[in-house]
Amino acid sequence: MEHVALKGPAALFYLELFERAVPRVQSTAMVPKAGYFTPLLHVMDVRRSIRFYELLGFELIDLEGDPACPGWARMHCEGGAVMFLLAEEPFDPTKHALLTAMYTPDLPAFREHLLANGVAVPAITYPGYMPSGSLSLRDPDGYIIDIHHWSDAEHQGWLKNVEQKKKSGVLPSSQ
Repeated sequence: MEHVALKGPAALFYLELFERAVPRVQSTAMVPKAGYFTPLLHVMDVRRSIRFYELLGFELIDLEGDPACPGWARMHCEGGAVMFLLAEEPFDPTKHALLTAMYTPDLPAFREHLLANGVAVPAITYPGYMPSGSLSLRDPDGYIIDIHHWSDAEHQGWLKNVEQKKKSGVLPSSQ
């Protein structure tokens, strides 16, 4: 079949007909979006997870099931949330490709807080991606939690870096 290029009034007629028949993509301001990204972790003991995550600064928001042995719980912290679902059978969390990151303005003091509460916490390291300090630990079910030192100085440096990326076109600029 040979394609024919339409010109003049016929082209305008078919273009208008096409535009009526095919819905347009909504502008990005009107596109529905999902929000409140929240990890849902399978755990062997929801109460144990609640106690551990309270040490990290989370607050219990909701739970379902027997309060002594809940089947589900949701906790919030500044800027984040996590949910726990009671696992129906044993599992190996190291088989999950899930890493979590948290930030604190005083990592040495936060580490001491965890140690004082019986949490096995490694020494602070200073990797290239987080030269202000970082440590990595596991929750009671084996999930990895990276905790990074992030004070006003790190935040201001990050904001400056983001702005430079926007100016150079690496990131879209907000309008």
